[in-house]
Amino acid sequence: MKVRMPNAMSLVTSVILGTLVACGSVGAPIPPESVGVTPTIERQKQLDALDEKQREAAAAAELTQPQPDPMLPAQDIDLPPVQPLGNR
Repeated sequence: MKVRMPNAMSLVTSVILGTLVACGSVGAPIPPESVGVTPTIERQKQLDALDEKQREAAAAAELTQPQPDPMLPAQDIDLPPVQPLGNR
């Protein structure tokens, strides 16, 4: 009975593949300053301040827009009913 010895290349390949699978995805390291509660709170405060500025700018732009004249007649137009164009 012959016993087949694995060649060195397949053994090395198996070890490398096993290591990569065991490690998961490898990426750039995350600095400890950007992990935790404090950085999350600071980012949220920055986003809230940006949202507030955008709301203030939108409110200021709304005030500067000309208001429609309330004395103009309403634009009520009777449209024909919508009919289906085809059958399914």
